[in-house]
Amino acid sequence: MAAMAISILWFLIGIIILSGVVYLAIWVIENFVQPIPEKIKQGIWVIVLILAIIALITVLAGGGPNPFHWK
Repeated sequence: MAAMAISILWFLIGIIILSGVVYLAIWVIENFVQPIPEKIKQGIWVIVLILAIIALITVLAGGGPNPFHWK
């Protein structure tokens, strides 16, 4: 039970970091290159959400180590 709780916490930390990196990349592109259309930004966030759901299901099903837990 404790192992699952630790895996979920690592998952949450990984999602926060991944979201921050994606947000920062979008911000840099918009400020220094050119504006990104809203539909493309939504598509990027949908892909991040799908990756997060896949990682969470993997952690909860016990299908292997948490992909966001770096050793």
